[in-house]
Amino acid sequence: MNKKHICTALTLSVLSLVPAVRAQHVSEIALRPGEKWWGAMTALGDAMPFEKTSATYDLGRDNAQNQAAPFLVSNYGRYVWSDAPFRFTFDGEKLVVDSPVGAVTATQAGKNLREAFVLGKDAHFAPNGQLPPELFFSRPQYNTWIELQYDQTQEAIERYAEDILKNGFPAGILMVDDNWQRYYGNFDFKAESFPDPKGMVERLHDKGFKVMLWISPFVSPDSPEFRDLQARGYLIRQKGSDRAAIVPWWNGYSACYDLTNPEAFDHLLQQLRRVQEEYGVDGFKFDAGDTYFYDPATQSYADTTARAVDQLQKWGELGAKFPYNEFRACWKMQEQPLVQRLSDKNHSWEALRELVPDMVNAGLMGYAYTCPDMIGGGQVADFTPEAQENLDQDLVVRSAQLQALMPMMQFSVAPWRVLDSTHLRLCRAAAQLHEKMAPYILEVARHAAETGEPIVRHMEYMYPNKGFSNCNDQYMLGSDYLIAPVLSPDGKRTVRLPRGTWVDDLGKRYRGPVVLEVTAPLDRIPYYRLKR
Repeated sequence: MNKKHICTALTLSVLSLVPAVRAQHVSEIALRPGEKWWGAMTALGDAMPFEKTSATYDLGRDNAQNQAAPFLVSNYGRYVWSDAPFRFTFDGEKLVVDSPVGAVTATQAGKNLREAFVLGKDAHFAPNGQLPPELFFSRPQYNTWIELQYDQTQEAIERYAEDILKNGFPAGILMVDDNWQRYYGNFDFKAESFPDPKGMVERLHDKGFKVMLWISPFVSPDSPEFRDLQARGYLIRQKGSDRAAIVPWWNGYSACYDLTNPEAFDHLLQQLRRVQEEYGVDGFKFDAGDTYFYDPATQSYADTTARAVDQLQKWGELGAKFPYNEFRACWKMQEQPLVQRLSDKNHSWEALRELVPDMVNAGLMGYAYTCPDMIGGGQVADFTPEAQENLDQDLVVRSAQLQALMPMMQFSVAPWRVLDSTHLRLCRAAAQLHEKMAPYILEVARHAAETGEPIVRHMEYMYPNKGFSNCNDQYMLGSDYLIAPVLSPDGKRTVRLPRGTWVDDLGKRYRGPVVLEVTAPLDRIPYYRLKR
């Protein structure tokens, strides 16, 4: 269990004791025979399409550690949107929506999934035409968390960057993770760990890296910043008090910026601008912000009408000020050039199989610029020296191959530390494949910036009513490439090609529709280009 999941388990157990505020409006939307739905929460992708579920999901209380949006879309051309978070459940015959602001209805936008999505996003989150920096798409990203954990130092970070290049991987975006700063709410490097942070950033730039720093909205109590921010009214307060609320999170207990206060928002923005100017960093990894940190029942905000999701949305608005950004948690903001990442996955084949459904669901929610977590998994415990004997080197390679044919790929565990020479070579080849595909990926990303269409597309989105609604193990990368990643240790999988002429990665042609039984050796990821 990693740092985030420890806190989540504790926090959700506490939240379960706090009754959610009952909504005033219950809407029942009759489902049509064969109708299936996607959306609402990225992390629920492997549970989709929704038809019948015994669970009730509350968008106002839980973002499932990932992106959330008040948007559901169906293969029958309907979509549901609300400006406010709602609770919902499917019972097989109807979709029940519980909303605090009024009745929620389904809009008939077209005849299929794509038409429903296109009209829904045009009406509610039309893209602004801006794209994140191209380096996010063209080169791998590297995050220092798995290798350095809380021991982030100048020496170790520069060594990590040198090892990237020495082992034949290209320079890209380097994200310095948690514990570079003196304490939370302070935005200066630890002097004892970073004797020359500006020089470090300059040297990383000289090697071809862009540099991002991890940040959160938390402020350590009993610090000068805490006392100053509390006096100014920039922190979330206890209900009925002027005292700052103390929020439990995965690193302990902290105060938290109240981003519904425009002055607090601007103050934090200026702090981050100062970090950029003083140290030369390119941007920030915006961690935390999840709705379960905010509870209007026990907290007070400057905006007295604000909900938990409003704090999360403000966190996204802050990040939108910086082209180099990354978010694990988000509310709405689909029209903005925000880089999203899937929540931390563990090191298992089961977790690998979650990536495709989560990624296609992110696309159907409007989050086109999404990275499928960290290669091999994002949990520290899976990569300690003690866990080395349980490490599945084939799994790391298959994870890298899958990410190579996604919009973005991100390393954290150092492949050269945990892999033998054969598996390391294959990981390197995956990074090279991503670079090779970069011109096409960027073309599709630019299309997403202009139109809002996903980069990673569900098969049902591209080929409606052809039996693909339950297909969660292959996807379209744009409109030209069908990607069929290997998701099991035996290298075997079924590939379903729609109508058309397809050319695979080995140059072989197929005439669709056709079903293929493929056995892919470890050095191959099956993919197919539609010949037009």
